[in-house]
Amino acid sequence: MPFSTTPLADLLLFEPRVFGDERGYFFESFNKQLFTEAGIPADFVQDNQAASGRGVLRGMHFQRGDSAQAKLVRVVVGEVYDVSVDLRPDSPTYRQWYGCYLNDTNHLQLYIPRGFAHGYVVTSEVAVFQYKCDNFYAPQAEGGLRYDDPAIGIEWPEVEGGYTIADRDRNWPLLT
Repeated sequence: MPFSTTPLADLLLFEPRVFGDERGYFFESFNKQLFTEAGIPADFVQDNQAASGRGVLRGMHFQRGDSAQAKLVRVVVGEVYDVSVDLRPDSPTYRQWYGCYLNDTNHLQLYIPRGFAHGYVVTSEVAVFQYKCDNFYAPQAEGGLRYDDPAIGIEWPEVEGGYTIADRDRNWPLLT
């Protein structure tokens, strides 16, 4: 099975089967039947893409209530250090975080269930980041938490030139 567990409950790494030869490579980045057979609800309704330069840190974002979103995230060009934080109060991994490198070489994807905050920092010259969502974006339900919240203690990698962070992301509240 191309899915592997992470230390956080229900957060899964997806490693697609990559077919490569002298022409390049091919892989299925999503197959609804495969996800359904693995017990992952796979009714994605929106695809998003972002391009950013080295050191851009985006996050930590989530959607509240009925607008919560599960995501399937991947990097098409470059590399990011991707982070998820479990914000589900009834989860055994509540307030814990997990980070991993996603890039255009390892082709790993991360399935992030509803109830998680998500963010990433670009560690390559440039990165093109794509993600599927199982619910439409609702600005009134948007939330976030600080990327450097000491109650969570995310260990972001050092990036040459430092971080570039939007005021909105810099000013999210602390979890506590």
